Amino acid sequence: MIMNALDFSMAYFKSAHQHTILLQNLYLNPQNAALTADGSHIMMDDVQAQQEYDEFFEEIFVELEDKYGEIEEMNVCDNLGDHLVGNVYVRFHREEDAEKAVADLNNRWFNQRPIHCELSPVTDFREACCRQYEMGECTRGGFCNFMHLKPISRELRRELYGRSGRRRGGSRRSRSRSPPGRDNRRDRDHGGRRDRDRGGRDRKRSRSRDRHGRY
Repeated sequence: MIMNALDFSMAYFKSAHQHTILLQNLYLNPQNAALTADGSHIMMDDVQAQQEYDEFFEEIFVELEDKYGEIEEMNVCDNLGDHLVGNVYVRFHREEDAEKAVADLNNRWFNQRPIHCELSPVTDFREACCRQYEMGECTRGGFCNFMHLKPISRELRRELYGRSGRRRGGSRRSRSRSPPGRDNRRDRDHGGRRDRDRGGRDRKRSRSRDRHGRY
């Protein structure tokens, strides 16, 4: 029997304390959805694609942290398999914040679709993700059974974590609580925190809400 990433993570990381939530199939990759009438893919500019992804990531991160509590790490799966495609994993600092988020989010919608949220046993994404993908060497592509974690830009990661930034699982930092803003450039790092000018966040959040239709 072949163990997929979800089975692996549940077997390897099951814990009495669950700080991580799973938002199932929340992220819709526009590069996967953009098809012509004959079924062929429409190519998107890499910079534009990264910007759109950063906008999605930051909006979700900031909304969840503002509403439910401090986030230690957030990751988005870039896999194509049904059990992983578009999955968003969010690890909160406190277990009760994760429980509160699950209870609330299952009554909400995002991008005109109902949100399906549950507690997840995953605590160490380094063990659940595909090492070959991180090195650019995965031969199984999007249908790999281990997580392909989609990277955010270096600039966004700095803004979300802070330049001096605490490491994952570190102590709490204070930050001004207000809605999102964006940037581009790609990096292999995951997760994030922010500390940015409020005016830019408000303008860009309003634009993003108009485009997607919010939860």
